Amino acid sequence: MSVFAELVQRLADLLHPVFGASAAAAAIVLFTAFVRLLVHPLSRAAARGQKARAELQPKIAELRKKHAKNPERLQKAVLELHAEEKVSPLSGCLPSLFQLPAFFLLYHLFSNTTIGGRTNELLTHQLFAAPLGDHWADALAAGGVFGGAGIVYVGLFVLVACVAAFNYGRTKRMMAANPAVLVVDGQAVPGMGAMTKVMPFMSFFTLFTVAVVPLAAALYVVTSTTWSAVERAALYR
Repeated sequence: MSVFAELVQRLADLLHPVFGASAAAAAIVLFTAFVRLLVHPLSRAAARGQKARAELQPKIAELRKKHAKNPERLQKAVLELHAEEKVSPLSGCLPSLFQLPAFFLLYHLFSNTTIGGRTNELLTHQLFAAPLGDHWADALAAGGVFGGAGIVYVGLFVLVACVAAFNYGRTKRMMAANPAVLVVDGQAVPGMGAMTKVMPFMSFFTLFTVAVVPLAAALYVVTSTTWSAVERAALYR
C-alpha cells in the first residue's frame, strides 16, 4: 500500500504544474486509464464473445422450435451448442472482475489516515474544492449540495447519469436483439429472469457507489464507467 501511495504522490507531483491542487485527482484518472488499457484485451475478447453469441441466435431459434414442448431438453441443447461453439455466456464479466483489485486499492488508500506508519498525505489533495478522502455526506455537511465540494459531486452525478442513460438504451437494444438463455447442467440458472429485467438498470447503481465511497474511489468509478461506455460503443458496433 505504501509503495502504491508513493507512486500516486510522485505522479501527482509531476502533474502539479498543469493541474495544481487537483494533480492527485488527475493522477487517479491516468491510473484508471492505465488499468483500462491493461484490461482492454479482455474487453475485446468479451466483444468477440458477444458477437459469437449473436451469431448463434438463429441456431437457438431453431432449437426453440424443435424443443418447444420440452423446456429441459431445450436448455440442455442450448448448453451443448455453446460448448460446441466454445462460446461462454459469462465472458463479458471478466473485464469488470479484473478491475476490482484496482478499485479496492484506491478505496483503502484514501480511507486510511496512515500508510506504512506515516500520515497519509494523499488525503490533503483535492478535486477542486472536494478532498479526495471525503464522502458525499462530508460535502453535504461542509456546505450543502451547492457548496464547493457539493458542486463537484453534482458534476460527477450528472456525468454518471448521462453515461448510465446511454448504457441503458444500448443494453435494452442489445437484449432485445439477442435474448439469452443461460443454463448450467441443463437447468436454468435460478433468478436469471429477474436479472435480465434488472440488467439494463445496472449502470444507474453507479450513482450509489459514487455517493458512498471516498471521492478518489468515486473518481475511479466515474472514469472507468465513462471509458467503458465509449469502449463498448466502439467494440460492439
